[in-house]
Amino acid sequence: MRKQYHSLENRIVDAVVLILTAFLFILCILPLLNVLALSFSGKEAAIAGKVSLIPVDFTLDSYRYLLQEKRFFLSFWMSTKRVMLGTLINMILIVLMAYPLSLEVRQFPSRNRYMWLLIFTMLFSGGVVPWYFVIRGLGLIDTIWALVLPGAVPVFNVILIINFFRNIPKAIKESAQLDGIGPMGMLLQILIPLSKPALATVALFCIVNHWNSFFDGMILINTPEKLPLQTYIQSLVIRISDLSQSGLSAEQLAEKMSQRTFNAAKIVISTIPILVVYPFLQRYFVTGITLGSVKE
Repeated sequence: MRKQYHSLENRIVDAVVLILTAFLFILCILPLLNVLALSFSGKEAAIAGKVSLIPVDFTLDSYRYLLQEKRFFLSFWMSTKRVMLGTLINMILIVLMAYPLSLEVRQFPSRNRYMWLLIFTMLFSGGVVPWYFVIRGLGLIDTIWALVLPGAVPVFNVILIINFFRNIPKAIKESAQLDGIGPMGMLLQILIPLSKPALATVALFCIVNHWNSFFDGMILINTPEKLPLQTYIQSLVIRISDLSQSGLSAEQLAEKMSQRTFNAAKIVISTIPILVVYPFLQRYFVTGITLGSVKE
């Protein structure tokens, strides 16, 4: 077996896979490096298109202006609250819904009906207008609940956890039942501890989804101070009337900044929280992305 693995054919396949992986990595990392370099570059170099992977005429003016914006910090805090509250609600509802739907039909006779309802909502929706009127009718407009409750049950993530729960060996579940553990004890003491990789992966999906969402903020939030960060930076432009609030005059900022460098700085700042969170969940991610790939 070892001799066969080290055959010429396998080595060629490994080399091709490594080359393709390296190529994809380069395709992914180069745009990020370009945006980072652009955010630290001067106005003239950015406009002339001289910036590639290294900053030209290094400057921090774009970051200075961005961080002096009070609304930036208000929006940052709003997005932080949304991520914490939304992810907590998502995870609670995902687990509570996935557990009964992971049972066998003899244990939960109506399981298939609910599964079809879930899949139907994932494939079809009423559209943006009914969605908006329902939220408005519930009195949620211009509140944080309008951002977290409409997507409280991400169906795709529920299906992932259902598959993971089903793949936990039956022997473990039967042993727990023989020890007298009830349904809630089974969930809290057996399934959740064994499902940490899957739950961590789904939590990462929820965090990224809440942090990157901007469309619902545009539609559902009317007060500028309550806008989530992505909605704020999506609509943010350099307003000449606001430049006097910073430490530089309008003429000085117009000389040192361009819209390209300012937008690049916004992109860099908005990605930092995800880059901070990801290392803590990365060790679960490789296991979690194979949810349901192995059957008993």
